[in-house]
Amino acid sequence: MFDDREVNAPLASRLRPETLDEYVGQKHLVGEGKILRKLIENDNISSMIFWGPPGVGKTTLARIIAGCTKANFIELSAVTSGVKEIKEIMNRAEADRQMGVRTLLFTDEIHRFNKAQQDAFLPYVEKGSIILVGATTENPSFELNSALLSRCRVFILKALEETDLEELIKNALTSKKGLGDMRPNISDEQVSTIARFANGDARTALNTLEMAVLNGHIMPDGSVTVDDEILAQCMNRRSLMYDKNGEEHYNLISALHKSMRNSDPDAAVYWLHRMLDGGEEPLYIARRLVRFASEDVGMADSNALNVAVNVYQACHFLGMPECDVHLTHAVVYMSMAPKSNALYKACISCKSDIHKMPAEPVPLQIRNAPTKLMKELDYGKGYMYAHDTDEKITKMKCLPDSLEGRRYYCPTEQGREKYIKERLEKILEWKSTK
Repeated sequence: MFDDREVNAPLASRLRPETLDEYVGQKHLVGEGKILRKLIENDNISSMIFWGPPGVGKTTLARIIAGCTKANFIELSAVTSGVKEIKEIMNRAEADRQMGVRTLLFTDEIHRFNKAQQDAFLPYVEKGSIILVGATTENPSFELNSALLSRCRVFILKALEETDLEELIKNALTSKKGLGDMRPNISDEQVSTIARFANGDARTALNTLEMAVLNGHIMPDGSVTVDDEILAQCMNRRSLMYDKNGEEHYNLISALHKSMRNSDPDAAVYWLHRMLDGGEEPLYIARRLVRFASEDVGMADSNALNVAVNVYQACHFLGMPECDVHLTHAVVYMSMAPKSNALYKACISCKSDIHKMPAEPVPLQIRNAPTKLMKELDYGKGYMYAHDTDEKITKMKCLPDSLEGRRYYCPTEQGREKYIKERLEKILEWKSTK
């Protein structure tokens, strides 16, 4: 019976390369003379993790390794495999090892294995019963057990260059396994547009190409023409990689925070809208702006905190998409505000003293004395009421004796904090006089 599954498979599956010579991209790993290529060609593979964004060839590279190695190849799904199934595979692999046969176990999306499943791998990786090859889009430092990760070599796969994607697309247009039989008419400019739209993802590039060709105009000679209108419909929204629970989430909020800190409003607006485009909760961003207002702007412009809180309220009232302009208002304000981390440094310094020094009692002079007994114990004795003085300050000590003279808040000369610094210096000078 004729099997049409290969014919009807997605274009990306039909064109999956089977050798290193057919493989596109990752020249830093599999180019001539590069380390991973040598390991594959010499059949000297050890346990490894392929880490990179979607569509860059992690699974394809693992399958190429399977075709080159003399080991038994087993593919395991993190979604459908439990600890029992993993142990059965491991026991079979150990028996094969004793017979001199290696087992290469490929696990796509290895970050989806829970701790118990990962622990089940560990003794067999240590003994060499299996060669573990895992693929993940998530930072393995966060997602894999440290014991397992320490026994695997991590190879970082990069997003494909536009030239790599253009090469893949042109091959798909002429290959018999691809779209060659349809004789598609597509311009070099359209090829470049698809490559740019795919954002480093080969699967996205080939899926977009296939959609455009299948919806193209059939010409009298049987060829297919793709016009710009059809292509635009197939690219109505570029899907930028963004996982709200993964590393890219933290990368982007870090980029936003550091762009504002560096007084770069254009970069800050860009990273803000990258997060919003990826589906980030606007209230999360607004909360981070509230933190930034005190951590990085602080007393240099206390109004920054008012702006941040007001923007949080605006986001709460309106939600997306209307609140995007309010968030933009806030990140531009934060970017352009004078910067001071004096409050943040005061927090860190004070916490350090609290953690490493004994818990000092409150000095008697600043204790409250609501009862007769407390007054008899000298609670409040020596207290000086600042409002009773012309200067509105006193020379009363408020820190414990062991911390006398300690400075936590050291204002800068940025923005309004310059005037605060001048006032504090005058206060300290006045208090130091006899």
